[in-house]
Order: sequence, then C-alpha cells, then structure tokens
Amino acid sequence: MPTPNDPPRAALGLATAVAIVAGNMIGSGLFLLPASLAPYGPAALLGWGASALGGLALAFVFADLGRRLPRSGGPYAFARAAFGDGAGFAIAWSYWVSIWCANAAIAVAFAGYLGSLFPPAASATGAPLAALGALWACTLANALGVRRAGAVQLVTTVLKLLPLAALVVFAAPELPRAHWQPFNRSGESLWSVALATTALTLWAFLGVESATVVAQDVAHPRRNLPRATLAGSAIAIVVTVLACTVVAAIVPADALGASSAPFADAASRLWGGKAGMLFAATAAVACFGALNGWVLLQGQLPLAAARDGVLPAWFARVDARGTPLQGLVAGSALASALVLADYRQDLVGVFTFSILLSTAACLLPYVVCSAAALWGVRGASTSGARAVAAFAFVFSIAALAGTGADALLWGTVLVAAGWPIRWYLRRTSRVNRAATPR
Repeated sequence: MPTPNDPPRAALGLATAVAIVAGNMIGSGLFLLPASLAPYGPAALLGWGASALGGLALAFVFADLGRRLPRSGGPYAFARAAFGDGAGFAIAWSYWVSIWCANAAIAVAFAGYLGSLFPPAASATGAPLAALGALWACTLANALGVRRAGAVQLVTTVLKLLPLAALVVFAAPELPRAHWQPFNRSGESLWSVALATTALTLWAFLGVESATVVAQDVAHPRRNLPRATLAGSAIAIVVTVLACTVVAAIVPADALGASSAPFADAASRLWGGKAGMLFAATAAVACFGALNGWVLLQGQLPLAAARDGVLPAWFARVDARGTPLQGLVAGSALASALVLADYRQDLVGVFTFSILLSTAACLLPYVVCSAAALWGVRGASTSGARAVAAFAFVFSIAALAGTGADALLWGTVLVAAGWPIRWYLRRTSRVNRAATPR
C-alpha cells in the first residue's frame, strides 16, 4: 500500500514517451511537404538527407543531455544548467513562444484537412472555428492531467503511423519510374536545391526534444529519456522521409505542386476515392495528435522554469491533478489570437506566418543545447557524443542562418519581447532580498 510519503508514480511509461516524441514530429509538416517540394523533383532527397542527419544528431544531443540531467524543462533546463539563469530565461521564453506559435500552425492545418472531409469546415467561418475547436479540445485533454494527455498521444500516434506504414509497404512495388525523371526539375544548382529543401524539410523534424520537457513525469527518466528520444525521433524521421518520397513518386509533379492534400491524392490514384478519404482523415488525426503533444509541452515548460524562479511564479501554480492550468490556458489564448489575427488572410497565409514564428524561436534553443552538450552540462560524455554535438551545433547555426532575414528578425523581436519580464523578476528579487532582515 502506498503511503502519503511515497513519491508520486510517474504518469508516462516508455511507450507513451516515445509516442510524445514521434507524435509531435509527425504532424502537419509531413502531410504538406510533398506539395512544397514538388518543384525540385527527386533532388529534394538532398534536403531530406541533410535534415535527417541534423535531426538525428539533435536527437542524440537531447538523449545525451536527458541522461546527464533528467530534469523537466528540456531545452530550458539544459541551457540554465550550462550557462546560468540569463540563458535559461532566453531559452525558456523563446521555446515557449515557439510552442504556441506551432500550435496555431497545427490547428490551422487540422482545419484544412477537416475541410477536405467536411466542406463546411473549410468555409470562412468554419475554418477558424475548427482550428480553435481542436486547440481547446487538446487544452481540455491536457487539463485532465498528464496521464490523460499521454493516453491521447499514444492512441493518435498509432492511428497515424499505421496508414503511413501501409502506404510505404504496399505502394513501393507499384511506383512509376517515370515520375523520377528528371532528377532536378528546378533548373537551379544542386547546392541551391539542397539549401532550399533543407530549410523546407526542417519543420518536419522539430520536436526531437519533446520527451525531455516532461522528464519529471517519465518513469525511470535517466534510462527512458534517451530511449524515448532516439526511438521516437528515428521512427518519425524514417516514416516521414519514406512516406513523402513515395507520394512524390506516385503523383506527377504538376499535380503534386497544386495539391492541398498530397497523401490523399496519392492514395486515391492507387486505391480509389475511399482510400483518399482515409488518408485525409489520417492527416487530420496526425495534426490533432501533434497538437495534443505540443499543448502538453506548452504547460510543462513554463512550469519547470517558474519553479526555478526564471519565469513568473504564476506559471508554477498547479491544480489537484498537478496540471499547470495557467501555462496551458495562456499559451492556448495566445495561439488563438494568432489564428484569429491572421485568418483575414487565407489558410496558407496563417500557416506560413505561424511556421515562420515557430521555427525562428525554436532554432535558438537547438543551438544553445548543442553548445551545452559540448561545454556546459556536467556528466560523462564520450568523444563520439562530443563529435555528434559539434555537428548538431554547426547544423543548428546553419539552419538558423538559412531561415532567412525575416525569420531572424522575428526571432530577435520575440526573444527581446521577453526581457522586460526578466528585468522585472530580477528587480523584484533584489527588492525582496533588501527587505529581508539580516
């Protein structure tokens, strides 16, 4: 019989932790990328290869850091341990911003796929309502506790992996070779194609760090965090690259570039309209599952930082289930505002703008955490691990530079916007220390 003094039982087992990583990575990016990459033809494999190597290197970095420092907060915890409270605040703030910006993008993508199944959801009124409905449904699921959110993540990850695996296995023997010619359709140099497609495919691999953010809720974290991070990332990367390549081989380039549902179009060409509807539903489930996983991190990241005094104490409040409602609701409210503010444009405009903000804010934590694995966080690290961390560091800097001037500008603005909070917290801390009797 457990006693009140026993430590709380971890809510997330290894399978659920793997699902959090894989489910967060396999989302809207996977189902939209074939259309974005169509103008490049099979040469897009250069970008896939670069992004896959970078993604696996980053997964190894976070697995190593999770083993050495199994504390909730993921990128924030590693940055603070390596470089102090200032770096911790910058990474906590920028990563939290990247999360709710990503949630806006994923919610919008969910509305788009739902609209392909139920046309009223694609109307000017129905689309934002569908996006907001999905966002707040996931917020409610997370408000019921980490265990419930983890269960939703496990189920939705399985539901989206099965059809994708079936597409790869059963479609491979039927791939028409004609669609693989010419290798480079863009007319640009292969180097230019590699850079452009790497920037596009990078969005699909964000999330390798997901399990480390909820480390406190993972059973046996020092053992399971590295396993979940590496297994989840490997599953997501392999499935994403193979599935997108199969779709690009099935659908002619001209049709693929104009498609709003590439996977549904590929399934329809192979097996008929009902299969197309199934894959449209799979895309909606994928978006919903990814949204649920990122909403989970949306509450857990500021909770970890607030407990250390790096973010306002308001974020550290939890209910009887241990749920950080303030962080969940605040993040979803900001994501909702982003959805509504830009829905005066079209769906693609909202999605693109949200991705721009999210990617700009997420790459900085990758740079800092790679540096932390090299120089900052204490603990045994092999020469091989340091070599991988060095590659991840260079890759993250190159990816950050490759996002372009607009993304870098937005990233700077977003990080700078948090510093008044940092200044206020430091000032309050000094006042409190001065008022404390000695």
